[in-house]
Amino acid sequence: MTTPHASVPEELIALRQRYRLERERRVRPDGAGQYRDTEAEFGYYAADPYTAEPAERAPLHDTVDVAVVGGGFGGILAGARIRQQGVRRVRVVEKGGDFGGTWYWNRYPGIHCDIESHVYLPMLDETGYVPEWKYAPGEEIRRHAVRIAEKSGLYPDALFSTAVTSLTWDEDSETWIVATDRGDEFRATYVVTATGTLSEPKLPGIPGIEDFTGHTFHTSRWDYAYTGGTPDGGMTGLARQRVGIVGTGATGIQVVPMLAEDAGHVYVFQRTPSTVDVRANCRTTAADVGADRAGWAHDRRENYLRIVSGETAERDLVADRWTASAGLLEKLLPSFRRQGDREAFEAAYELADAAKMNELRARVEETVADPDTAEALKPWYRYACKRPTFSDAYYPAFNRDNVTLVDTADTHGIERITENGVMVGDTTYELDCLIFATGFSVGASGITSGKLPVHGRGATQLLHAWAKEGPRTLHGFTSNGFPNLIQMGSLQNASSVNFTHILDEQAVHAAALVAAAEAEGALIEPSREVQDAWIAVLAEGAPDHEWFHADCTPGYYNREGRGRPNGPIAYPHGAFAFHELLARWRKESMAEVLRARTAARG
Repeated sequence: MTTPHASVPEELIALRQRYRLERERRVRPDGAGQYRDTEAEFGYYAADPYTAEPAERAPLHDTVDVAVVGGGFGGILAGARIRQQGVRRVRVVEKGGDFGGTWYWNRYPGIHCDIESHVYLPMLDETGYVPEWKYAPGEEIRRHAVRIAEKSGLYPDALFSTAVTSLTWDEDSETWIVATDRGDEFRATYVVTATGTLSEPKLPGIPGIEDFTGHTFHTSRWDYAYTGGTPDGGMTGLARQRVGIVGTGATGIQVVPMLAEDAGHVYVFQRTPSTVDVRANCRTTAADVGADRAGWAHDRRENYLRIVSGETAERDLVADRWTASAGLLEKLLPSFRRQGDREAFEAAYELADAAKMNELRARVEETVADPDTAEALKPWYRYACKRPTFSDAYYPAFNRDNVTLVDTADTHGIERITENGVMVGDTTYELDCLIFATGFSVGASGITSGKLPVHGRGATQLLHAWAKEGPRTLHGFTSNGFPNLIQMGSLQNASSVNFTHILDEQAVHAAALVAAAEAEGALIEPSREVQDAWIAVLAEGAPDHEWFHADCTPGYYNREGRGRPNGPIAYPHGAFAFHELLARWRKESMAEVLRARTAARG
C-alpha cells in the first residue's frame, strides 16, 4: 500500500485518503459471498429465453477427433483453427441454443462492444467481413460468430442446449470420454475447454429477493416478452412501469439510457459508480479502416494489442480512449517498473492516474445538472480498479425527470427487497419491475470451477492435483497427467482488454499442438519439469500489485476487496510479448510436450 512521503504532492496525499474512505464505504465483510448463483430456486434467471425447448434426440456414443467445450468465440475459434489444420471431426458442445457465447446470451437494449469492432471481431480477413460500426452492436457481433462457425463447418457435429458434465481419460484407448446432461457419452482424441469467464449470471444475495412479486429478470436473459421492443429500444411494455435496475457496470451503463427513453420511471441502484469515458460511436466504411488491403484486420489488431500492451508503434490505427490510456495502463507492467525504484514507479503511476481520473470526474460535473447526483456519480478510485466504461448517453439520462439515482454506498448496497420494491436506508422504492445488471460469476464455469469434473491419468481429478501447489500448467494450456487436454483462458496465460484477440492466438496455439501430435502420432502432455519451469517464469516476473489492489474499490478485479489471488495467474509482461514467446516456442520447442502413444489409433 502506498504511504505518504515528503516528496509526494499534497493533492496526491489527499486523493489517497479520499480513495480509502470511499473504499471503506463499499467493502462488505461477506466479500464475494454477497452474490448467489442462478441455481436451484433461482435457476429460472439462467434459463434460455431465445431457443425453444430443445428437440428430443438420441444420446450420442460415437467418436470425434476433437471435442470443444463451449461455443463462444473461444470455442468457435478453436474449432475454426483446428479445422484449418485439416482435422475432420470437431464437435463443439454448447449450453446455449446456438453459437455466440456471451453474445448469444447478452441481447439487452443498447448492447454494443466497448472495443473497436475492427479489432474485436476475429477472422475478418478470412471471412471478408467489414463491420458497419466503430463499436458494433451485439447482434452484429453474434451474427459474425455464426458466420465463422458456418464458414468453418462447425454446425454439422455441434451439440447445442447441451452441457458437458464430466471429462474422463481412458488409459486403454488414450481418448477422452465426454459425458453430457443429455445422456451423451462420446469419445474424443483431444479436448479443448473454452468455457469462458463470463458465462454464469450472478445475483446479489439481498435478503428478500425471492419475495418480490413484481416482474424480474437478469440482463443476460432480457425478457422482451415483458418489456416489448428490441435491443434498439421501443420497449412499449414499460411505458407506465416503475423500473429498478441494480448494477452500474458495463451493462448498466448501456441499459440505463434505453430504459430512460421507454420506462415510466427508472430507479438506478448504485453502490460504486463506473468511470464513463467518451464513446463517439459512428458508422464506418471499408475505406475508413483500409479494408481494401489484404491482411488489414490482422495488422490493425496487432497494432492495437501492441499499444495497449505498452509497446511502441509508429502509428495508432484505432486511436480511441483505450489506446489513449495505454500509457497509464502500461505502468502496471513489470517492464515499466524495472526502469526505476518502487517509489518512483508508484509516484509516476499515481500522477498519471490522478490526471485521468480528474478528467473523468470533471466530465460528470460538466454533464449532470443536479450537483448531488453528479457528486454521487463521480468515481473515487484508480482507473484500473474497475473495467472502464464508455457512453455518451449515460450521464445525460440523469438529467431526465423520470430517472432517479439511488446511491447505496452508505448502506453497503441494497438492504432488503420486499414484495413491492427495494429498501435503501429508511426508504422503500416501490417497483413494478426489477432488473439485475449484476454481471457474471467470474471463473464459475469450466474445469477450474469444480463444476466440470476432469479425471486424468490414474483417475486423478484435476483440481485435486492442483490442491496443494495451485494450478500447474505449461503456458496455461496443458498439464501433466492430463494428456490431450488443452485449456483456453487467462490462467497462467495472457490477458488484454481485447480478449477475442487473446482467444484467437490461443486457438492458433491449440491447433498447432493438435497438428504436431497428429503428425508425430503422439500425445500432448508436458513433463512436471517443464511445468515447473513455466511457473518459475511467471513467479519471477510477477509484479507486486498488492499495494494497488489494497486501495481499490471492491469488485471482481480484487475479489471484492480481498486482494488478488495468491500465486502467479497470468504472464506478467503483457499479451504482445506472450504471443511472441508462444510463436518462438512453437518453432523451437514443440517437441517437449509430445509423448509417445501406447495405444493403437483406430
